[in-house]
Amino acid sequence: MKNLFFILAIVFFNFQVSFTQEYIPTAADIRQFPQTKTMMVLEESPLSEYNFSLKDAVPDEWNITPFDFMEWRNFEAQKRDRALSFLLINNATVENDRSNTRYLFMSLLLGGTNRSLANMPDLCSIPLAYDGADEETYIYKIGVFLHFIQNHVKLLTADPSIATKNVFQYYNRNIQKLEDKTLYLIAEELAGEANTVEKIRQVYDGQFKLVTKEDIQKAIADKDPNVVFLHKVGPGRNLANARCFKILVGAADAQFYYFDYHTINNRTPDGFLASDFRKLSRQNR
Repeated sequence: MKNLFFILAIVFFNFQVSFTQEYIPTAADIRQFPQTKTMMVLEESPLSEYNFSLKDAVPDEWNITPFDFMEWRNFEAQKRDRALSFLLINNATVENDRSNTRYLFMSLLLGGTNRSLANMPDLCSIPLAYDGADEETYIYKIGVFLHFIQNHVKLLTADPSIATKNVFQYYNRNIQKLEDKTLYLIAEELAGEANTVEKIRQVYDGQFKLVTKEDIQKAIADKDPNVVFLHKVGPGRNLANARCFKILVGAADAQFYYFDYHTINNRTPDGFLASDFRKLSRQNR
């Protein structure tokens, strides 16, 4: 696994305002991608649950380009091939993050002349977990994220100018579509100020349900169109100056209905905050 270094406030989806990545894909990059074969890069450990989940999910979810699987040890030798694209896990830090926390991102990169992984054209990157987190916290979501990455690339293909806009704002417009959805929330991923039914009802007027990981896994497997689940990437503790990413994802359509992040401190602990729920409430839209 290699290191990918991000500048503060440029960590996700090539977002230009709140979330803009150092490399913004060009129209040429977007045109190049459909001509490539996508190599699904496996983690180094042969016992990695991610590898098994990826192999299970890709044949069902990936249809935008031809694909094959690649051992990590072969990536270095082939990364400069313009006929290839690569889907892999990046181990990343955020510049100026005094906690020096590392994150795992699922990234779709283009092969080419760039010598370093950090400079490869990046079409989409999604935070999966904090480095060192148990794979069980995210591997059951791999198929959904593959689906989303494909949809995102199709969106860029249809309108390349989106790559230079605030995509953060673009996806958050989907908050309006939560009206008939039920939020699936794991209590441990919520901040203490909003981690019970009673507390949530004080700040959110939509439908929600406190569930287990298995409930979300079932909703994804069933492609339940009524379920939107929380994907929270945080250290599981109040690690000062680290970041907590919060994404609401459709179990059936892999649509992103909400994305935000905050810096963890005494006022904003690790977890989905009461302020996040207020942003989702119909009365505040």
